[in-house]
Amino acid sequence: MCGKWLVGGPAGSLAFLFGTVLAYLAGGLPAGWRALRALWREHILDIDLLMIVAALAAAVVGAALEGAVLLTLFSLSTTLEERAMGRARRAIEALMALRPETAIRKAPDGGVEEVPATDLRIGDLVILRPGSRVPADGTVASGRGSLDESTITGESMPVRKAPGQPLFEATVNLDGVLEVRITKSLGQSTVARMIALVTEAQAAKAPSERFSAWFGQRYTIAVLVGSVAALGVFLWLGNSWDIALYRAATMLVAASPCAVVISVPAAILSALSAAARGGVLFKGGAALETLAGVRVFAFDKTGTLTAGRATVTNVVALDGDERGFLSTLASLEADSEHHIGDALRREVAERGLTIREMRNVKALPSKGIIGDDDAGPVWAGNRRMAETMGAAIDHAALKALQSAAETVVYLGRGDRLLGAVSVADKPRETSAAALAALRRSGVATILMMTGDRRPVALRIGAELGLRDDEIHAEMLPEDKVRLVAEAAARQKIAFVGDGVNDAAALARADVGIAMGAAGSEVALQAADVALLSEDMGRLAAAHRLSQRAAWIIRQNLMFSIGAMLLLVTGAAFFDLPLPLAVLGHEGGTVLVVLNGLRLLNDPIRQVPRPGLLAPGSRPEATQRIAQAAMGR
Repeated sequence: MCGKWLVGGPAGSLAFLFGTVLAYLAGGLPAGWRALRALWREHILDIDLLMIVAALAAAVVGAALEGAVLLTLFSLSTTLEERAMGRARRAIEALMALRPETAIRKAPDGGVEEVPATDLRIGDLVILRPGSRVPADGTVASGRGSLDESTITGESMPVRKAPGQPLFEATVNLDGVLEVRITKSLGQSTVARMIALVTEAQAAKAPSERFSAWFGQRYTIAVLVGSVAALGVFLWLGNSWDIALYRAATMLVAASPCAVVISVPAAILSALSAAARGGVLFKGGAALETLAGVRVFAFDKTGTLTAGRATVTNVVALDGDERGFLSTLASLEADSEHHIGDALRREVAERGLTIREMRNVKALPSKGIIGDDDAGPVWAGNRRMAETMGAAIDHAALKALQSAAETVVYLGRGDRLLGAVSVADKPRETSAAALAALRRSGVATILMMTGDRRPVALRIGAELGLRDDEIHAEMLPEDKVRLVAEAAARQKIAFVGDGVNDAAALARADVGIAMGAAGSEVALQAADVALLSEDMGRLAAAHRLSQRAAWIIRQNLMFSIGAMLLLVTGAAFFDLPLPLAVLGHEGGTVLVVLNGLRLLNDPIRQVPRPGLLAPGSRPEATQRIAQAAMGR
């Protein structure tokens, strides 16, 4: 046997013996320690134990060299696997590296001081100079400038920021000097939540991962029992003890399921890391695998398919006092996060109107908002809100607003209508291309759901290329949940919303996807997938990545199981040499890991749209800063 090829002479024999013992110690001790620890702590017979038993069996029959080669290659392949999988796990380290260590804090007396970022508190005012990173989530207090948000959202183009707009931790200030008011502690900032989400994703196993772990543990026991049975069969067939034990050890190596067990997590972790680099966070492999099988996508309209930055197009005050009417309406909507509230606040700011204090303000989902001012209770909302309050809206002065394909907001006190405004939103630039990409990737049905009027929904849907039967308007939150449940009964469905108003529908869908979730705690908690950017193209890219991951998992499993069957057949019936079984086993393991790691080179890319620079063609300075921040 190969193990008996000794170098001539006593010195050669001694060198061989020393090298063999060293190989057994170097390759066997770590694997033996892992095997004993798994057996003692978790009562699991794992693959390390198979390799140790096979190497010892080879040494017993005089094939010590083969045993040494087995342990050396097993140790080498384990090291390669750990290094390769470490590339996929280094997402947390990369996120931690994004955080600046210090910040320039403005003191109450007007001076500035450099302090550790960990010392920042909510309400602190920090100075952000060109080239520096945002130390914690905040809003612009004064100044204007462009920020590179690619490290958080994956967006390739700089984003212009003005007073009042939010800033995300670890994004890079490209130009201008900004004063930033800290709004979240370091433990609650964007990067902290991303780290928590990535950690959760890597700990949460996909169904195929759970199966491979379950299979590996039970199959290991079967291989040990089968090898003992094979030893008995070989002896019964008339083989000598040495030959029978050698062939049983060969079968033990050939039947070991290393490649099967590692093939799934290699692909899953690589896909999760690639998605995270593109601004898409999955809450584990289960969400990734489920998304690959989704054939129905349902979307909330406002703020998801549309830009969510509406503008006031018309104002009708029934008493003729347009300024007073707008002031009351904007005061009621002053603290609303809805896009209509934002449109009204901008409108009154442009007109120089005042915002008055409102008390007992309460939002009624899919209807509107109520509150109290000095004149008494006041309400604002859609047609359902007016009907709830008993207010008649069939005024001749409102006919033009009601007939237009725009959103109408009514204002009233009790059953008395004060007037209405029309507000228009428009689709995101990336929405139409993203929906078309989803259809090309095999999505059969795309649904748009909105609480808005049907004429408005039809206008938006037509611009996005949706059929009339795919558009569902004037829906309450419970209607969205019902429609998602009906679709889920037939096919897997993903629901895409803002993570706040659509929490119930997000939870009911097979995959809940929060749009534009950077900085939104509710969105990150409610959804299975978080799109940190507001670029719809990343959703289509994430769907393609999940499909590619599913295909690579199938490739790995087919290859690893096929190779294992081939090696076992050779060991059982064709006297397969132990060195060849070792090379086939370890080589197959490395190959499936490398195949899974191909997904690392397939990061999320947005769907191109006219006028947008490709990710690789960003301005040189922006690209250098982003690469430095990502540690590339």
